Amino acid sequence: MPIARNGPVELYYESVGRGPAVLLISGQAMTLDAWWRTVPQLCGSFRVLTFDNRDIGRSSHSPWPYVVAQMADDAHAVLDAAGVERAHVYGLSLGGMVAQELALHHPERVETLVLGATTGGGPEAILARSQPLTFFVRVGAMAPEEAEWAAVPYNYGLRTRREHGARIAEDIAKRVENQTDTLAYLHQIAAAASHNTVGRLGSVRVPTLVMHGEEDLVMPPRNGELLAKAIPGAELKVWPGAGHLYVTDEPEADRYIRQFLVRHTAAFAEQHAA
Repeated sequence: MPIARNGPVELYYESVGRGPAVLLISGQAMTLDAWWRTVPQLCGSFRVLTFDNRDIGRSSHSPWPYVVAQMADDAHAVLDAAGVERAHVYGLSLGGMVAQELALHHPERVETLVLGATTGGGPEAILARSQPLTFFVRVGAMAPEEAEWAAVPYNYGLRTRREHGARIAEDIAKRVENQTDTLAYLHQIAAAASHNTVGRLGSVRVPTLVMHGEEDLVMPPRNGELLAKAIPGAELKVWPGAGHLYVTDEPEADRYIRQFLVRHTAAFAEQHAA
């Protein structure tokens, strides 16, 4: 079983495909299996690395709280263990916060940055409305499958809920295979709540794509606009009719990301061949 180590923390990871490396960083309370739609879209052109964040799935569980910067050091340890010097980095939600810290603390390891449904935090961050915000505080006390179905109105866009219920059922079937305990869930809520990179994002110098669903109730899309504004040269892509889990709502999103990564892989190769 492939394991990366960051001090006492052990991190389970997987590697699929060949080519330039892409590191995928999962969102709150989600194992690497949450990327089951994305990995097949990328592994034909890239070596795709996925891992369980600390406290989640097959990685070490912690009795103590932690911050996003520590999770970024975990991601750095995965790159080391996989023998990857430099990677495209794509983080979703909490994973996008981790990706920001990775790019800021270890810029030499990041080729490009994709930030999905996330925020830079800080005083300007736009919080969810009271109903979804209080729901996700309470959800850790629910039974796993009950919590997943109760979260559907907040995670997915209206069109998907009306017309593509099978997609939602597929997602939930994957997520309930690996349950997150209440303490781990609370740890990750606390880590996300304390995240703040706003004053440092101007130092990001790699090509960056910011992705957001227009109907995101968990992480309002204004956060994506603020991120793209703070990072020099960042591209912002907002998907109409998509919610927080925009990859399920809009299948074109993964293909769009692949094109972004391919384009910038080629640009990097040309730059260093000159």
